Amino acid sequence: MKYRKTIGVIVVICLICISWVTGSQYFKPTPVKLMVPKGWPKPVYDFKSNPLTKEGIELGRQLFYDTRLSKDGTISCGTCHQQFGAFNTYDHSLSHGYNNSLTTRNAPGLFNLAWQKEFMWDGGINHLDLQPLAPITAENEMAESIQNVLSKLQAEKEYRRLFKAAFGDEKVTTEKLTKAISQFVLTFVSSNSKYDRVMQGVDTFILPEKLGYDIFKKKCVSCHTEPMFTDYSYRNIGMPIDPFLKDLGRMKITNDPMDSLKFKVPSLRNVMSSFPYGHDGRFFSVMSVLEHYRKNMVPDSKTDSLLRNRIPLSNFEIGQLTAFLYTLSDSSFLKNPNFAAPGKGISTTAPVDIHN
Repeated sequence: MKYRKTIGVIVVICLICISWVTGSQYFKPTPVKLMVPKGWPKPVYDFKSNPLTKEGIELGRQLFYDTRLSKDGTISCGTCHQQFGAFNTYDHSLSHGYNNSLTTRNAPGLFNLAWQKEFMWDGGINHLDLQPLAPITAENEMAESIQNVLSKLQAEKEYRRLFKAAFGDEKVTTEKLTKAISQFVLTFVSSNSKYDRVMQGVDTFILPEKLGYDIFKKKCVSCHTEPMFTDYSYRNIGMPIDPFLKDLGRMKITNDPMDSLKFKVPSLRNVMSSFPYGHDGRFFSVMSVLEHYRKNMVPDSKTDSLLRNRIPLSNFEIGQLTAFLYTLSDSSFLKNPNFAAPGKGISTTAPVDIHN
């Protein structure tokens, strides 16, 4: 009898353990590993503090495209960061915000964010998890308070389910909100352009592309370093200040007069799909950018030393360089359905590219 009681106790303990294990597995998110392209540097984002999971990424995707993060329910992250423009503000010089207001900048493209330490054109935010807080609370962007956003999300049964699946409980917090958005945008890796395939030895440049690549390595690579095609530095490129916006760039962050009109060097990946160009979208074509560098710059004592004599470019060189820039287009990134709006349930659909 004593033996049977002992067996019974063991069976009960086993059942409790099985129930606990299966229960914990039910709420355990599915890990996702960020694939680092061959030859690329190690990402700088701390994945230990915010590991990628299938559930976290899906929650971030819903949040990225949900207009309820804005005050009047008309603007989402995806409103300004449009996939067909490499997640920049496409075709508009300045991003549009709450109550038909204009922001002071063109929203930069979002890709390969795991390799970035600072964000915004002026580097004013030094952690990806903090970045969403700026546009959500800016009066000329989404114009909402964080507390209102949290309350709106907490009231939704579907969001409570998504937060529980991603983080283990239904409580909606600022930390979970921003970490989920980070998880989603960290998956925006653009590494499958023709250039990448050539570097991998599975494709070849045609002659204009090869000549353009040679010109690029002689005249552009100092700032647009491979394979990211940016060195993430801040440079004054001889662009006169806009008299209405009066944007001083990096100087607004550092208060150093030597940083006047310095802006982050943008990546050239997907450059042919992400016009307009410049922090204020003043250049509507790659040709106008190249014209700036070869003859329209207004250099002064604060202009980057590499550019004070402008960049000498002939018409022939511009033609070949343009051919090379097309090889940086990554159509699989620009059309990846995993990055698009879910188009169902609690999220809005993505903006439509009117040029197609």
